[in-house]
Amino acid sequence: MDALPDTQTSMAKRPCPCPYQIPLLQSTPPPHHMDLLLESFLALSDSPSSSSSSSFSIDLSFDRLLESRASSDADQKLLIDRALQLGSDLLEAAKRSARKHASKHNSLAWALPPDLTIKVFSMLDTQSLCYAAATCSLFNKCARDPSCYADIDLTTVVPKVNNAVVSTMIHRAAKSLRSLKLGIVPGPTVTPGSCQTPGSCQPLVYTIKNSVDVSNFSWNDKRSRQGRESSILTRSCLSPLVGDNAAAGTLLRVLHLYNIERMDNTSLCGALSACPSLLDLEIVGLHVELRQTLMSVSANCHLMERLFFESSKIGRDDSLKSATCIDLVSNCPHVSSLALRGFKLHDYKVRILVKGFWKLRYVDFSTSYSITGAFLWNLGSSVGGNLLEVLILRDCMHLKEVEVARILTAVLAGDFKSLRHLDISNKEGLASEGDWYERCYKSSVIPIKQVLAERPDMCFLAEFPTEGSYIGTDQMLDSGQDSEISLPSQFSSHTSDASIFMSSAESSYNSDQGSGNEDGREAGYVIYEESSDEVDFLML
Repeated sequence: MDALPDTQTSMAKRPCPCPYQIPLLQSTPPPHHMDLLLESFLALSDSPSSSSSSSFSIDLSFDRLLESRASSDADQKLLIDRALQLGSDLLEAAKRSARKHASKHNSLAWALPPDLTIKVFSMLDTQSLCYAAATCSLFNKCARDPSCYADIDLTTVVPKVNNAVVSTMIHRAAKSLRSLKLGIVPGPTVTPGSCQTPGSCQPLVYTIKNSVDVSNFSWNDKRSRQGRESSILTRSCLSPLVGDNAAAGTLLRVLHLYNIERMDNTSLCGALSACPSLLDLEIVGLHVELRQTLMSVSANCHLMERLFFESSKIGRDDSLKSATCIDLVSNCPHVSSLALRGFKLHDYKVRILVKGFWKLRYVDFSTSYSITGAFLWNLGSSVGGNLLEVLILRDCMHLKEVEVARILTAVLAGDFKSLRHLDISNKEGLASEGDWYERCYKSSVIPIKQVLAERPDMCFLAEFPTEGSYIGTDQMLDSGQDSEISLPSQFSSHTSDASIFMSSAESSYNSDQGSGNEDGREAGYVIYEESSDEVDFLML
């Protein structure tokens, strides 16, 4: 008779009846074992009342496991690390499942189909689109459609957008990109006394002061974020327009750039070369040269309709040449709105532009140096002046009283029939005929009262300081209403004597040596030849 087996030996070799017991160092259990493990864990907290006791039970079980299965500190540490990793993996799996469940719920509860949702998102501003994309997976997927990024507006009050954010959005837009606005904008500020009649003129929302003093921040103070988290735009922020065979810039219509301190001529001109469909270009506070920028526009942007360029260096950019003006007029014939503010301009160059753009309706040469007003001679009834609706010559240091009188006399004679807004205000007063250092604050030769009576539809601004304060049009009328209006004979708007214009223009240049007469000999040919809430974007 065979001996009976040893009971203790048989018990020691008998496998554990628990089907999901796994050796401590086994890397990955079989799938069905993992399912049973998760089911057992989740069954511990079926009811809210048992959650605290379940947590206590898990603590005790884990402590017993450490004592029984881990023979050394290294083994205990390994077990603890594996428990932490398992808990982290389980938490992430639960979060992913929650997002999928929420997305499925939203897709059933959301009333609009994806195509209409994308259409709605495409109408949102960039900030609202970012908020919507962060709401749920459904909205995030819809918000990634290229059509939602057709109009990108990343302008902010303080720096918080970097090159990576710009690049991400431009690449999402691809060929759908139509409008791009970047930089620091302190907010809309209407020029004092500007016309408030709806539709009468374009708002003056960016001033020379704002382009220099944007929100009182220091660039060095904003460099706390390092590397890719930096919130400073650099010269390469427009590089995505040029990349991918310039696909993003091909159909771009609007480009507005504000106070990007690190932008240079090469980067800007490179971006313009990739935007042949550009219609609206606005540049404020960039350290780029007027001549090079206009040359790039002339060479690449032949469909340009609106050109707004405000200098970052008031009165110091004297780079514009007559040849550049001629090329711009020839290559960009559709310009209807032209603003060149804060540059050193001369009448004969400005005349090339104003007379050459036969669709021109809006002109703004505010804070520009060397302009006397002589560029408007004989333009009121000709191509380049007959369609002019807005003329802004505010704070032009060299603007002469005699030339203002000439303009208004032409208006009384029936010229400038479309003119609806005229601003000749000057915080320094108007220049006298002989010497621009002599300033005029009250005029007896400017027919303001007659013009307002003849053209009541015109918004006329003539604000000049007196004893440290501005005086309005009404005060100016009161001071001059009893005086006779006696204008020299050459003020007639019908005069066509070329020598008068040239002599007046030359006399104004003599008072400003070194202001750029390099191509004045071209003026006679060109002028008289009959022929524009905060969102964390870094999450993207």
